[in-house]
Amino acid sequence: MFNNNTVQRFKDIETPFYYYDMDMLRQTLDACRDASAKHNFHVHYAMKANFNSKVIDTIQSYGFGADCVSGNEVKAAVEHGFDKSKVVFAGVGKSDKEINLALDADIFCFNVESIQELEIINELAKAKGKTAEIAIRINPNVDAHTHHYITTGLDENKFGINTWQLHDVVDMLRKCANLQFLGIHFHIGSQITDMEVYRSLCIRINEMQDWFENHGFAIKILNTGGGLGVDYHNPDTNNIPDFESYFQVFKKFLNVKPGQEVHFELGRALVAQSASLISRVLYVKNGQKKNFLILDAGMTELMRPMLYQAYHEIENLSRGGNQESRDKKQEDSAFLSFGEGRGEALKYDVVGPICESTDCFRKDVDLPQSYRGDLIAIRTAGAYGEVMASGYNLRDHVQSVYSE
Repeated sequence: MFNNNTVQRFKDIETPFYYYDMDMLRQTLDACRDASAKHNFHVHYAMKANFNSKVIDTIQSYGFGADCVSGNEVKAAVEHGFDKSKVVFAGVGKSDKEINLALDADIFCFNVESIQELEIINELAKAKGKTAEIAIRINPNVDAHTHHYITTGLDENKFGINTWQLHDVVDMLRKCANLQFLGIHFHIGSQITDMEVYRSLCIRINEMQDWFENHGFAIKILNTGGGLGVDYHNPDTNNIPDFESYFQVFKKFLNVKPGQEVHFELGRALVAQSASLISRVLYVKNGQKKNFLILDAGMTELMRPMLYQAYHEIENLSRGGNQESRDKKQEDSAFLSFGEGRGEALKYDVVGPICESTDCFRKDVDLPQSYRGDLIAIRTAGAYGEVMASGYNLRDHVQSVYSE
């Protein structure tokens, strides 16, 4: 991602900032579009992953739909040109204001997560003289085998409707004249890299669609959700997810009947590798047991490591990357030109300036000996990075820089 010219360019830009590699974004979108088109699958971009304007404009240009979890995301999707017939509104706590906004926008579908929500959408649609198209989000009780903070498909999670409630769901659907039932929706978690998990999901989807059809409800839409993970440890050598294998699992194991559509809601997989958080070293504290690199970026710019112990590769761009990348490329003269004096390798706790003990990106990171003013890159930050930035400690909002 970083050649000599790029690193030189960074020296003149105030840090911290998010750097977006737009070519990497397009390569990823190309791979997803090509792999999904082979099976006539429909992909909606999960807006919550990144709603940087230039990023979502690029995604919209590929013809993907939008998966939204707030009224403002619905509004942003429409304003950025996403086809209304491809906009889906999910979320466990949709307010009346948000539902009305989506009804006025004539979006494709509401993914409904409770029986009470069915009643509310029906009432609000009736007041407008409209019919709302809906899908029922079901908890399939499939373990995604990922971090418990980002697992969403188990019975004890707050999301979706549990299978033991489905009789009440169909009773309510029969009463709601202003709802049009389209199908069923699932989402079992994020950062899933084990394809066997998706095979298990397909089996449950097959069971659920048979259940609904046996109770008199035809299924048009099978919405499988998203959650495909990325390689945070190898952002250069494995930078595009294996979309081919991902979609092939659903092609092989999902029982798609004539006239049905299969929909996906991908976020992280599309944008994560396209951005890095670029920061500078403010201070170096060398102790007897610990060395600290104190950066000008912190949890206000990238929350993931502090929120759920997420891993990100960290590189010192001024000294030739991290220790592993230096070892691999020690014979590469172009690479060596990045650095300005290498020094020995040391272990650092890489931390931010925020007045919280949790403001730490990683501990014991192997880096070249580092100095005040060095440029640091925190990789694979395109998903749940800039969108989760905050103004805590009255920090300035982090800026964005693009490769073009």
